[in-house]
Amino acid sequence: MKTRFWLEKMFHWVVDHWFEHRRQPMPSLERLKNCKIISHRGAHDNRSIIENTLPAFDAVKNRGIWGIEFDVRWTKDLQPIVFHDRDTQRIFGRKADICNLSLSEINARFPLIPTLEKVIQTYGKKLHLLVEIKAEVYPDPDHQNRVLSDLFSPLEPGKDFHLISMTPEMFEYIKFLPSQILLPIAKLNIRKMSDLAIQKNYGGILGHYLFLKDDRLRKHQNLGHHTGTGYIGSKNCLFHELNRQVEWLLSNNAIKIQSILNVYFKDGIDR
Repeated sequence: MKTRFWLEKMFHWVVDHWFEHRRQPMPSLERLKNCKIISHRGAHDNRSIIENTLPAFDAVKNRGIWGIEFDVRWTKDLQPIVFHDRDTQRIFGRKADICNLSLSEINARFPLIPTLEKVIQTYGKKLHLLVEIKAEVYPDPDHQNRVLSDLFSPLEPGKDFHLISMTPEMFEYIKFLPSQILLPIAKLNIRKMSDLAIQKNYGGILGHYLFLKDDRLRKHQNLGHHTGTGYIGSKNCLFHELNRQVEWLLSNNAIKIQSILNVYFKDGIDR
């Protein structure tokens, strides 16, 4: 797991470094103003601030940033929590499988891990929530669907939140939302995910800006779909994506990217 994350981090660094030094024309003020920055797992370094935790989300709250992206997994007693990995080794240095721990055990051993309920209560209607459904076994799909439906009931689908997944088969468990609130995430399988999004009438597509090419992007934009790319790390990369009219820009450095935008608007950008 750590090796894979290290390789992904190196890939992003190399690509970001290349785009950072490719000068881009300045987007229109309208595109700058309407830019929607999404903080990927919150502002974190996994040392002083841990990803997918309340401190990570607090760090971007009230900074002009439009939304937060985070991951949902289920505990042994079928309580949804906000955590990325299947186990706790990478983040906490102690290996324990999330699906084998009850919520009370997680609270005792890893108190930084928040429940989905707490995240929705704290940030719902204040930040747009981009919620990634992870690929895992659903032992009681009907019950789990009801739990999610109840938790999201105070929010308005589309306006306040969307669900996303790299494994769109997981959307089959989501019965309480229309398909337009669901978006697949593509990696190298852009064509497959793009075609699936159109076939299933999903709300759009997300992917890395290097792989989501202009032709596919335009196809979804012409259908009125949401489009999102990550992970934006520099001014030139930001301008490149805005010039392509990408709607949602995910970043591991959302505060930095938002500060670039704020230069053009004295009081920041209205949300």
